[in-house]
Amino acid sequence: MIHLVNIGYGNMVSANRIISIISPESAPIKRLVQNGRDDGKVIDATHGRKTRAVIIMDSGHIILSAIIPETIGQRLQKDNIDIKET
Repeated sequence: MIHLVNIGYGNMVSANRIISIISPESAPIKRLVQNGRDDGKVIDATHGRKTRAVIIMDSGHIILSAIIPETIGQRLQKDNIDIKET
């Protein structure tokens, strides 16, 4: 069964395929996003707004969202999707 989660501004992603939702502030994550851009694996879903969350998918794609990671995580939990926090 496919579960979709809203990542802001009408954009949805398959919750079952999310590996991680992280903040874009650290240098390693900025490098990861830049490398993804170079490889054509970045999907920008910010609609021109500031990137506040980076979503890593199991396909290797990187999705940029303007919604903070905590909000996306709450939406996943609200939809009763099994996520593990470490």
